[in-house]
Amino acid sequence: MAENFDQKLAKYAQLAVKTGCNLQPGQELYVSADVTQVQLVRHVVRCAYEAGASNVHVQWSDEVVGRMHYDYKPAESFSEFPEWRAMLLNGTAKRGAAALFITSEDPQIMAGVDQQKLTNWVIASNKACRDWRDGMDFGKNVWCIIGAASPAWARQVFPELPEDEAVAKLWDAILHTARCDGEDPAAAWSDHEKSFHERKDWLNGQHFDALHYSNGLGTDITIGLTERHVWEGGGEVTVDGRFFFPNMPTEEIFTTPDRRRVEGTVVSSMPLNHDGALVEGIRITFKEGRAVEYSAEKGGEVLAQIIETDEGSHFLGEVALVPVTSPIKQTGILFLNTLFDENASCHFALGMGFPECYEGGRQMSKEELLRVGVNDSATHVDFMLGTEDLSIDGIKADGTRVPVFRNGDWAF
Repeated sequence: MAENFDQKLAKYAQLAVKTGCNLQPGQELYVSADVTQVQLVRHVVRCAYEAGASNVHVQWSDEVVGRMHYDYKPAESFSEFPEWRAMLLNGTAKRGAAALFITSEDPQIMAGVDQQKLTNWVIASNKACRDWRDGMDFGKNVWCIIGAASPAWARQVFPELPEDEAVAKLWDAILHTARCDGEDPAAAWSDHEKSFHERKDWLNGQHFDALHYSNGLGTDITIGLTERHVWEGGGEVTVDGRFFFPNMPTEEIFTTPDRRRVEGTVVSSMPLNHDGALVEGIRITFKEGRAVEYSAEKGGEVLAQIIETDEGSHFLGEVALVPVTSPIKQTGILFLNTLFDENASCHFALGMGFPECYEGGRQMSKEELLRVGVNDSATHVDFMLGTEDLSIDGIKADGTRVPVFRNGDWAF
């Protein structure tokens, strides 16, 4: 007998709580979701308590009300992060809670808003919620992001379909790419995790000094790597040994580059949905690591605010390898949501680097990491550059070049 939709959501909630967050008895769970996701969240809460959660806090949002804030409140008000909210988030992190973020936003909900307001909010929240941010950045807290279909999002992805059909089709795509449409999703994710290890081990064994990217779109860029860089992908492990999956779905293998050693130009291959605004045709030129020229065919003001967020947002914090054979790419769907689209394409990220991608990095301060080339910023924004003709060469310290990608796929 085929599962009904509610049964599918229950299975998805169980996957997110038990496999994604690996929630433990006595642990708290923080859930962030839009009001359109009541049915899924109720399953999440029930599953968390059945797994032994000591408390489940649901932080509801409404993206339409959120847009109203940006339309009516003055820009300076976004520079003040509410004290009560900072206490909530920082206290949650200090108590060792896991965090589950459910993304379902309309890709265009923030189109046309004052970008300075968004920037002010990013900076203010980063400053006020240091324990919350560091808990995730430095491996102290478990966190997981999953997708959930909403009418507004589905209309953007499948504009040719009636709304109910678009929502159903988007849910099918989400559950498929999250490996939650089979008999045993947890086992599927266990197998998926194993698939990352061979390529991570090979990349870490090469000890490349740099990577060179080129394709027909105009990308021609060399990315220097730190001496002690580490390639990661799949699941992560907290400092106290808790395994979890930060992203569901995930197909990427990634590391943090040396922020000081990026030279050349990169051209995006897919639209970027940033905080509910689309940016297309991104072109960025880097010199000595810093973005010195940039433009976009659409959403140029959004790109400018991303790069001008702070000093660190002018530099790269991540390079990620995703082949064109990725299951998400093979769906043929442009999700207009970074959680999905970044797992369909090789990508870079402007902003914050990952301490776990530098050997011993989680035991270092942000100042120490910065000195060895790991970037620091209030933001971290991925943009996609992968194409079917993308070539990537690994460059060793002696100048030897080793094929890593050819024709958009692994070369080894």
